[in-house]
Amino acid sequence: MEFQIQSSAFRNKNMIPSRYSGEAENLSPPLSWSGLLADAQELALICEDPDAPREKPFVHWLLYHIPPTISTLPEGMTREAQLAEPFHANQGRNSAGEIGYTGPMPPVGHGRHRYFFKIFALSKKLDLSPGCEKEDLLKAMEGKVIASAELVGTYERKAVGKTA
Repeated sequence: MEFQIQSSAFRNKNMIPSRYSGEAENLSPPLSWSGLLADAQELALICEDPDAPREKPFVHWLLYHIPPTISTLPEGMTREAQLAEPFHANQGRNSAGEIGYTGPMPPVGHGRHRYFFKIFALSKKLDLSPGCEKEDLLKAMEGKVIASAELVGTYERKAVGKTA
């Protein structure tokens, strides 16, 4: 079975419901994965928007030290750097300078943006503290990625106060 990631809130390449956006409740969406290799030691998740009007993709979420026994993330994960519930893991700093998830909120009229939820199965545990930046996470993962999967959601803001 191939390593896959999905969400019960939206299908791959479809619109992310507004409740998961910065315009509404700003909840992290529920995610699940399957087909994980037996030798994975931990998992890491990166969510980013490559369509953001900036030099580098906008990072929406960094979650790492996910135990390989976990196969789901519930909706609305807390924004703590060190998670104790529903499992022990760490979260990094997003491009808004905050810990944890921040939802889609592209500029009004900028068109439809893509949000890549990428999960990585790692051959070794990372030596990485809570609150890291994306570059730190990528460097720590070098040479340790044994599988990855991605889910793409889209979101567009057409007018102030309205969601697509």
